[in-house]
Amino acid sequence: MSVVVFALVSASCRLSELTQTAITMRTMEGVVLKLPSFSQLINPNPLISRTSLKFRFNFSKSFSSSSSSTASLSVPAAAPVSLGHSTRPDFEILHQKVHNGSKLVYLDNAATSQKPSAVIDAVNNYYRSYNSNVHRGIHFLSARATDEYEMSRKKVAAFINASESSEIVFTRNATEAINLVAYSWGISNLKPKDEIVVTIAEHHSAIVPWQLVSEKTGAVLKFVSLTEDEVPDVKMLQESISNKTKLVVVHHVSNVLGSVLPIKDIGEWAHDVGARIVVDACQSVPHMVVDVQNLGVDFLVASSHKMCGPTGVGFLYGKSELLAAMPPFLGGGEMISDVFLDHSTYADPPSRFEAGTPAIGEAIGLGAAIDYLSEIGMQKIHDYEVELGNYLYEKLGAVAGVRIYGPAPSETVDRAALCSFNVEGLHPTDIATFLDQQHGVAIRSGHHCAQPLHRYLGINASARASLYFYNTKEDVDDFVRGLVDTISFFNSFK
Repeated sequence: MSVVVFALVSASCRLSELTQTAITMRTMEGVVLKLPSFSQLINPNPLISRTSLKFRFNFSKSFSSSSSSTASLSVPAAAPVSLGHSTRPDFEILHQKVHNGSKLVYLDNAATSQKPSAVIDAVNNYYRSYNSNVHRGIHFLSARATDEYEMSRKKVAAFINASESSEIVFTRNATEAINLVAYSWGISNLKPKDEIVVTIAEHHSAIVPWQLVSEKTGAVLKFVSLTEDEVPDVKMLQESISNKTKLVVVHHVSNVLGSVLPIKDIGEWAHDVGARIVVDACQSVPHMVVDVQNLGVDFLVASSHKMCGPTGVGFLYGKSELLAAMPPFLGGGEMISDVFLDHSTYADPPSRFEAGTPAIGEAIGLGAAIDYLSEIGMQKIHDYEVELGNYLYEKLGAVAGVRIYGPAPSETVDRAALCSFNVEGLHPTDIATFLDQQHGVAIRSGHHCAQPLHRYLGINASARASLYFYNTKEDVDDFVRGLVDTISFFNSFK
């Protein structure tokens, strides 16, 4: 008779310390052991649950100490882990409970993204280890800060495939980047009756600066409306571009409609009549591969905080020949070559447009964010978000009374991983408030800095759920369940 005795160390031991001891005493068949999961052994984080591993050992009935035997080990194939699940551990902020103990479900990524530990550590390291001003000192700290700051510029250039790093100008945000183009290039190049083509779906930061410049130059704004599918009318846009057009200002991805514009085509139409194109890429650079040389754009802007980087820094891409011909936007230190009492000469770009002490730590953090995103791969991020965004659209659209704005996703229609919506009879702010306080779900409500678009749609405001690569289908499910409960609660008073 053979008895098999297995000695297992406790679940808190490391996997490498697991031992198994067998003593032959009696015949046993089909012994099944359930071992602690890898996550319990190597990363005992209760927020990350994984399936325990089952090992099955099959022994012959006529088993003796002198006979040869074979033990078969079968491990069930693990279910594929989504990009959202695999990256969530990098974002400590997501693992918390809010209000009444509900877990946080963060779906406000179109407003700002969360920051991975690598970015927070990079910013902390700057302030702890080499905080100093850039370009102005020869000592160790200043030299290191300058090297890291300029390395971040190179990272941005490589990330969007600019031809050289001098085509990247650091700004406070994308809004300042557009204003830089408006006041430097716009005022110098626009004349009375010149036309600026803009869509009604633009963010305020891509409308208001051109209104101000038009008042100063006499240029005229021409607006492109939407199709029946609630996307900017590309055909109308093409027909609006004429020999009078000097500038086309468009978003790459709408922060309300989720629609995606054919930037390369629009750029070609603009260039055919000698016009320039400015692209608001705040909702595209964080979510997909963006190649400025392939797109053929003249100017492109984006914000760090929407792409896992710190707030307080963004960037402008501009073709080198255009930047070289543009006058300074702001005056002061850093942007000069020589200063005399009666005049000054100016530095070459990008320094010409970076007056004063820049956001050094924030720019370094942006560089770390680009490292993080690049390690994952932007195409991988985009592919995952397409799947997740379609899931959001399907689940949200199935809720009674919900009206989603923008195009329906299909094989031929690209749609970003966000949904702006309204519920019949409910105010979007009431929806957002109840979701937050009762279910821990964070969404946005309001006009999303797109009042002209909302007026065109016949509404004052909308609610918006927007995803990023660290979100999961479970997040979408939690949101939809919370929304159904929200609707039920408010309808109970009718």
